[in-house]
Amino acid sequence: MSDILLDFNNVTMQFGGVTALSEVTLQISRGEILGLIGPNGAGKTTCFNVMTGVYSPTIGSVTFNGQSMAGLKRFEITKAGIARTFQNIRLFSQMTAVENVMVGADARKKSSVGGAILRTPRQRREENEARERAMELLTFMGISDRANNAARNLPYGYQRRLEIARALATEPQLLCLDEPAAGFNPAEKQELNELILKIREQGYTVLLIEHDMNVVMKVSDRVAVLDFGKKIADGLPADIRSNPDVIAAYLGVDDNAS
Repeated sequence: MSDILLDFNNVTMQFGGVTALSEVTLQISRGEILGLIGPNGAGKTTCFNVMTGVYSPTIGSVTFNGQSMAGLKRFEITKAGIARTFQNIRLFSQMTAVENVMVGADARKKSSVGGAILRTPRQRREENEARERAMELLTFMGISDRANNAARNLPYGYQRRLEIARALATEPQLLCLDEPAAGFNPAEKQELNELILKIREQGYTVLLIEHDMNVVMKVSDRVAVLDFGKKIADGLPADIRSNPDVIAAYLGVDDNAS
């Protein structure tokens, strides 16, 4: 089995006359945490959207676990083993926390619609298993005390954790986190760092988009950098931190400098 889990090969993504990604190549190895960073508008979320089937690349290919993702629908990509969270939290606000996570577990159910309507033994068994797994994940995320609370009533930090739990319930091989630290205070960011490392220890591969450089540098094994839709750097966190192209992308270049 190849060590490369996801191969994002020479991808260009165009919207009309706008090129959001230009010849971007990324590889994610099994078991690593890859940080994907860049200024606003650099193309980070577009990368996520191509990987998770929201967009089909104009040019290039995405291969996951040796399988081409071309033409697959989003639910098929989820079944293949890619899960994601969103920059703006997307929970079922009226459902309880445990019900939200059970929705993620539905991706692995084998019961038919008819079975759900008739409440067959198989369907009941799968529902019980999904509830047990949901509670395990809520415990892992540290929010099991709110399992029966409606998602809309949870504190913001709990909602972030709940969305990650729901993604994990799909049993992914690759977990894509889109700015999970957004809106967090320093203490919550430190807790998030520890949580991401715990997730990797459970055997998951993680792709992390995050604006907070401290979060990225503390948890990532490797960091890739986008700027204006192009990859400008890819390497160890310490190397990326001192890379002049990365510094220029974030801080700008003084046109009057000699």
